[in-house]
Amino acid sequence: MLFGFLAFIVFYVGINIYAMITPKLNITNNGTYYLYDNKDNLVYQGSSTSSWVSLDEIDEKLINAVISIEDKKFYKHHGFDIPRIAKAMLSNIQNGYIVQGASTITQQLVKYLYLDFGKTWKRKIEEAFLTTIAEMQYDKDEILEAYLNTINYGNGNYGVSNASHYYFNKDANDLTMEEAIILAGIPKSPNKFNPVSNKEECISRAKIVAKALYNNEFIDKDTYDNLDFENVAIYGKSDENNLQMLMYYQDAVYKELEDLGISKSILETGGLKIYTNLDMNKQTSLEKNILNNMQDVGDLQVASVIVDPETGKIEALTGGLDYGKSQYNRATESKRQVGSTMKSFLYYSALENNLVSSSKFKSEYTVFNISNKQSYSPTNYNDKYANKDITMAAAIAFSDNVFAVKTNLFLGTDTLVETAKRVGIKEELQPLPSLALGTGEINILDYATGYATLASGGYKKDLYLIRKIEDPEGNVIYTKENKKSLVLNPNYVYILNELLSNTTSSAFKDYTSATASTIASKLSRKYAIKTGTTATDYWTVGYNKDDLMLVWLGYDNNREFTKGFSAVNKNIWADTMEEIQSGIEDNWYETPNDVVGIILDSVTGEVTKDQSRAIMFYYLKGSEPNISKAQIVTKEEQDEKNKE
Repeated sequence: MLFGFLAFIVFYVGINIYAMITPKLNITNNGTYYLYDNKDNLVYQGSSTSSWVSLDEIDEKLINAVISIEDKKFYKHHGFDIPRIAKAMLSNIQNGYIVQGASTITQQLVKYLYLDFGKTWKRKIEEAFLTTIAEMQYDKDEILEAYLNTINYGNGNYGVSNASHYYFNKDANDLTMEEAIILAGIPKSPNKFNPVSNKEECISRAKIVAKALYNNEFIDKDTYDNLDFENVAIYGKSDENNLQMLMYYQDAVYKELEDLGISKSILETGGLKIYTNLDMNKQTSLEKNILNNMQDVGDLQVASVIVDPETGKIEALTGGLDYGKSQYNRATESKRQVGSTMKSFLYYSALENNLVSSSKFKSEYTVFNISNKQSYSPTNYNDKYANKDITMAAAIAFSDNVFAVKTNLFLGTDTLVETAKRVGIKEELQPLPSLALGTGEINILDYATGYATLASGGYKKDLYLIRKIEDPEGNVIYTKENKKSLVLNPNYVYILNELLSNTTSSAFKDYTSATASTIASKLSRKYAIKTGTTATDYWTVGYNKDDLMLVWLGYDNNREFTKGFSAVNKNIWADTMEEIQSGIEDNWYETPNDVVGIILDSVTGEVTKDQSRAIMFYYLKGSEPNISKAQIVTKEEQDEKNKE
């Protein structure tokens, strides 16, 4: 102990000498970085307030509450509260683990501005070094002002000005006693103790802060006894925008920065300008339609992404229903079973391996004998089967599971896995018969990469949120290079997209109906759509040349559904897609020169006089059925019939 004490004295004297000769620390640049949308409008100012407020513009009640709970000897020590450190060390030793901390306000400030949040000795030494320098170079009011303008108050709010406006719709110098106490309690755990995410935990923390205020004689007993946290009105909105899901996009940007090698220390040095692909109109539409369709759904969650298929730009994203209540970003972090949406890649594989849109398998309950004396018996939705041969077109429209497994086994289960890799899906999928039914778990952004390949006519590309980064001086330090490679045959992709457009068609009426027929009346234009359902997941994926959108619904704990939310999922997709596409022309894909169309019965694939079941089947030239021209119902005739 004596040696440790002497070593500390030597270190302390040395660091004070160094602090007097070293350049002044910048504690007013509080890690500011700026996020811009696709029109170069500033939409988010991270790790800082929109305007720095001086100490005399901050309510004294809040200042007293912060000092009481965080560092009651702030104005008496020189950066370190030695008795408090010793007490915390003793308590931690007695308990065998860390139960108490002793960081002063100055330590917290330098840690936030300049260090990571690790607990290594190296980091602790750096913290002590910077704390001493800050105390030598700034007076206490300057340090406290920097702290209050910098610290994280949860839900994307940094500093008391943003926090006061977000939580209470007030300036920082106009708070009630209860509001000031609530704010002072948040920084210990911003996600846990803010009143929007968890009001109950917030109130418990506020009571601890209130007790500290009373013990430090900042409030009297009468004030303490009459505090009422239960009835404090919570505003919970930003002055700049009121989107409760926008922070999921910002979090995804932060993750992409890490993937690009932009470290936390570089980001929080301050001043970076990050130009994203965020389309605020699409983001606003996405959020509005999610909220409109997800009322009274309990703890059901959502993830969704909107992508420009041509470029790979991620233009809108949400990783949950409400960022204030859950910061877990399901769009970037979770992996879920994708259900029948996997069939799109299965049937592309089939087209590439000499099957055609009118190829047939029998839809009936089937037990498949797999290797090692194992069997597999998939079922159709509601145990409905055609009990006859049906076309691939019908199997896609009806999402027939037996047909899909037969196709997967016919091709060889490695084929679907290889196609998934080719289109850009990074998840390691297993070559199982059930993979055709989407039993593999895939992240939504990873999955969107694969679907973007289909939506762009067969071109694989990286999906991305950040298009450019500039340093504080305006120098471009990163620009996204748009690279794409043709990995699929455009002819087969076109045929598949036409097949997927049939999922809303009324021509498919037999033992069941087309899976997306319930939203057909909402759609004003042509889309390729595939739905997917498991016991724990709902998916709707759809696109045309302009937009690709994926929507997932489910529970975080993989709980099975006790009621159906399929309509909710589809309506979110339909309402959003129609809104973001309004005002632009119907932009469907041009028929390739090597593709021909023949009108046949949707289910049997035969020539038909029943126009209500007739659809256009597309083939690569030379693979079409041998039908005389006299028997062919032309597209013009079909269009005329539809008008009638």
